[in-house]
Amino acid sequence: MYAYISSIWSYRYFWFSLVQNDLRQRYRGSVLGMGWSLLHPIAMTVILCVVFGSIFQQDYRFFGPFLLAGMAVWNFLTQSIIVGCNSFFMAEAYIRQQPIPMAIYPLRTVLGLGFHFLIGMGLVVALSLWFVGWPGIVPILSIIPSMLLVFLFSWSLSCIFGLATVYFRDTRHLSEVGLQILFYLTPVMYPPSVLEGRRLGILLKFNPISPFLELIRDPLIYQKLPSIETFGVAFALTLIAMVVAYSALKASEKRIIFHL
Repeated sequence: MYAYISSIWSYRYFWFSLVQNDLRQRYRGSVLGMGWSLLHPIAMTVILCVVFGSIFQQDYRFFGPFLLAGMAVWNFLTQSIIVGCNSFFMAEAYIRQQPIPMAIYPLRTVLGLGFHFLIGMGLVVALSLWFVGWPGIVPILSIIPSMLLVFLFSWSLSCIFGLATVYFRDTRHLSEVGLQILFYLTPVMYPPSVLEGRRLGILLKFNPISPFLELIRDPLIYQKLPSIETFGVAFALTLIAMVVAYSALKASEKRIIFHL
């Protein structure tokens, strides 16, 4: 796997130019340009905070950063899956021209989405420091490896679902439906305490998204280091996803062209 990652790095100028071009195309002719990446999460957070903050009787100074952190992680993970489903079809011309590591094409997708994720996380940190306070240097620094795990997990899922779509074209549609269901079973818009102690509370333990939400929320919202268990579960999920993605890519790299 190390040699494979090194090979991907050797093509860094290629995939970096792809990401740059995607961002230019997305905001070409837009008045606000990349400002939409900041305005959109703010608008969504304000609306959801007003609606669900009153439902769950939450203080907006806590619920605002809590909600924005959850939406930032959720949107990045799920968009990596949904948009990643088409990553190989979008790169069909490149795949036919040159045999380069296939993981580059989902990486292109995830890096583009990661740009907006970084902007969202910057806003989360700013709001958390303003409303919740300074958690300490160690909890703040823990966000760096946490975001790296979120990125690697998202990249791996993008590879897996992208390959699945090549062989089964309905994967994206099924993913969208499945993620809609998962959204309401994941503590994105509501505190985990809403489910704890109830029959649905067991879903928190087996929800693959929950550990990644905790990694970001614990230091910023609850002002504490994420537990070793949370880090361990997130790391294990990321490692499993990476191994599955790598194995699937290596098995498909010579015959994927015949299915595009």
